[in-house]
Amino acid sequence: MPRRLWLLLAPVITLLASCAPQVPTSSSRSSGEFTLPSAVAPPDPGVDPPAVRLLAPGGPPLPVSARPQGQLAGWAESMSDELNIPRAALQAYGYAQQLIGENSPNCGLSWSVLAGIGAVESSHGRYGGARLDETGRPSIPVIGLPLDGSTGVKRIPDTDGGRFDGDQVWDRAVGPLQFIPSTWRDWAYDADGDGVADPQDIDDAAVAAGNYLCSVGGDLRDPDRFWKALLTYNESRSYGQEVLDYADYYGKASHRIPLEG
Repeated sequence: MPRRLWLLLAPVITLLASCAPQVPTSSSRSSGEFTLPSAVAPPDPGVDPPAVRLLAPGGPPLPVSARPQGQLAGWAESMSDELNIPRAALQAYGYAQQLIGENSPNCGLSWSVLAGIGAVESSHGRYGGARLDETGRPSIPVIGLPLDGSTGVKRIPDTDGGRFDGDQVWDRAVGPLQFIPSTWRDWAYDADGDGVADPQDIDDAAVAAGNYLCSVGGDLRDPDRFWKALLTYNESRSYGQEVLDYADYYGKASHRIPLEG
């Protein structure tokens, strides 16, 4: 069962009433509840994914079988069960780290940071009983509450004609990393080369989120810049600490797992 249910509000990416996942370890699986240790920025970056061939932008659409994130199948398989992160999500986070590292080498973005965000926002695309398929899309679209200005909720009238969130009156955050439609329009990225930039696709969302963090934070290995990025991503300090705690846990735990390929 999820540890807790809560709502967080952000100017850029908004958390729906989301369930953060348990992060079991071998010692805690039998006891059920697991409390994350409080972490200090920056989080442990985790075990680097093996080098992959990065997709060149502007090419013809690729079939699912050629999804570049799939190159990290062995790396993700080694850690998925222990970290309780879907394989497709780990592949997306690891690929995003490498792609952004190539394009923004001074940012220092790690897959563990993206995993921390994915955990808090939607349990890596598993909110509401959804599961990620092999293309990185949830079986049930992840769509947040209407941002109608009610108590504790920002007021954002519709900006996408319901294209992404199905709501022609109010905006709603969408996808595993919970992009507001207007923000997705600015940061949309087709990371898997299928010809579509889709916020429900965790491959695309992971790169878009990483690009945003690097643009506002600069070097995320610097504690102050790390916090600047997170607090721009979401103004809540408690949200930022939750992301940091998950990121640091995932990073440290990955060093204890025998990795493959």
